[in-house]
Amino acid sequence: MFESTFKKIDQVLFRDAGADSELDYIGQTSWILFLRHLHELEAVKADEAALRGEHYEAILKDEYRWDVWACPKGHDGQLDHHKAMTGPDLVEFVDSNLFPYLAGFKQRTDNPQSIQYKVGEIFSELKNKIDSGYNLREILDLADNLEFQSNQEKHELSHLYETKIKNMGNAGRNGGQYYTPRPLIRAMIAVTDPQIGETVYDPAVGSAGFLCEAYDYIGKRMEQTTDNLHQLQERTFYGKEKKTLAYVIGIMNLILHGIEAPNIAHTNTLSESIRDIQEKDRHHVILANPPFGGTERPEVQLNFDIKTAETCFLFMEHFIRSLKTGGRAAVVIKNTFLSNGDAAMHRKYLLESCNLHTVLDMPKGTFVGAGVKTVVLFFKKGEPTEKVWCYVMDPGRNMGKTNPLNDKDLEEFVALEKTKPETEKSWSIDVKDIDTSTYDLSVKNPNAPEEAPLRAPEEILEEMVALDAETKDILESIKNLLA
Repeated sequence: MFESTFKKIDQVLFRDAGADSELDYIGQTSWILFLRHLHELEAVKADEAALRGEHYEAILKDEYRWDVWACPKGHDGQLDHHKAMTGPDLVEFVDSNLFPYLAGFKQRTDNPQSIQYKVGEIFSELKNKIDSGYNLREILDLADNLEFQSNQEKHELSHLYETKIKNMGNAGRNGGQYYTPRPLIRAMIAVTDPQIGETVYDPAVGSAGFLCEAYDYIGKRMEQTTDNLHQLQERTFYGKEKKTLAYVIGIMNLILHGIEAPNIAHTNTLSESIRDIQEKDRHHVILANPPFGGTERPEVQLNFDIKTAETCFLFMEHFIRSLKTGGRAAVVIKNTFLSNGDAAMHRKYLLESCNLHTVLDMPKGTFVGAGVKTVVLFFKKGEPTEKVWCYVMDPGRNMGKTNPLNDKDLEEFVALEKTKPETEKSWSIDVKDIDTSTYDLSVKNPNAPEEAPLRAPEEILEEMVALDAETKDILESIKNLLA
C-alpha cells in the first residue's frame, strides 16, 4: 500500500508543471509528509495528555490543522467535498496563508530544538511548487491514507523514503551529496561502534543517512529502558546542513526513523570559526561525507588555521576540532586528500593530533553519478599516529547503478579491521617512514599480486608477422586440398 501510494504521488507530480525533477518530487513530498506526520503526532500527544487528565496545547491553530484544511472528513469518515478546498482556492490558501503561518514559528519560538522551531525553519525556506490545485488535492488525498502510528508503519515509510533519496542521487544530480550508500555507512558505524550515552555528530548531514543508521545501530544494542530511549531520542544525534532541500530531507528522514525533533541546525558549518568550538560543542563520534569538489570564499577560509579553498579539506580540520579527546571518527573524503599538495598541512595535523588507524580505499563507481574516487578515514583523537592500516576494497565487478555496493562487499573489511593483518588487499604504513616534506599517504598496495608486464611493441609486431605467415600457410594448404 505505502509503495503504491508513493508511486502515485510521483505520477501526479510528474504531470504538474511546477515540479520537474527528482529533487522537486522529494521536496514537495517531504513538506506534505511532514504535515501529515505532525497531525498524527498531535493526535497521539492529545490522547496521552487525556489519559493523564491533562490538557494538551496543540502546536497548530485549528484552521491550519491537517483535518481542517487538507482532508476534512464528514460523519462517515470520508472526505467532505463541501469543506475540502481544491483548484486555485487550495493553492492560494497554501501559498498565502499556510506557508506564511508555519514559517512564523521560527520567530515565535525561542527553543531551536523544539518541533515548533523545526516547523518554522522548514516552511520559511521551502516553497510550494505544485502549480495545479487539482493535482495538490489528489496528492493530499493520497498522503491522507498513509499511517504513521505503529513502529512497523514508520519502518516501512522510512524505507520507502530512503529509496526516494537514493533515486534522487541516481538521477545524476549531486548523488554523492544526497546519498551515501547505506552498506558503506553501516560498515563505518560497525568500526566506530557508537554506544548509548555518547553523542554522534555529522556536520554535513545531507539526507541524515549516517544519523539514521546510527540510531538503528545503537537502539538495537542498548538496554531498553525509558531513560535510554529518551537519551537516544533527544541527546544523542546532532548535525548541521547548509542547503535547504537537504536540511528538509534530513529532518523528515530522522522523523520517519522515530526522532521527533531532530537536533539538526540549518547553517553553513564552515562559516563558524573553529576557534569558537568549546568542549560542550565536541562529540564522541563523528560520521560524515562532506561535499566533493566544493570551494569556499576567502572570508570563510579565515575561520580556519590551515588555509585552503577546498571544502572537504576545511571539513577535516572541523572534524578534528569537533571530536572529544578519545573520540572516534569515520569520514568519506576524496582520495586526493592522501597526496594533494594543498592538503599536506591537513595530513600533518591529522597524523599528529589523531591516530589515523585505518584507511579504506573504495572502488570507482561507489557513488553513482559522482565520478570521484574516495577513501574512508578512521581515526581516534588524542594520540599521534604510528601505523596506518590500509585496505583496498575490490568487489570483483564494475560498480555502478546496476551493480551497487552491498553489505557483503564490506564484510571482509569489517572483520579484518579488528586485527589489521597483511593480505593481498591490505598492508600497514609506518608513519616514521613517511616523507615529512609532503606527508604523502597515497594508497599503493605493496602486497598486490604482480601483473604480467606489458610486452614491448617489437615483440607484439613479431608475433603478428608470425601469425600472418601461419595463416597464409593454412590457407595455401586448404587451397591445395581443394585443387
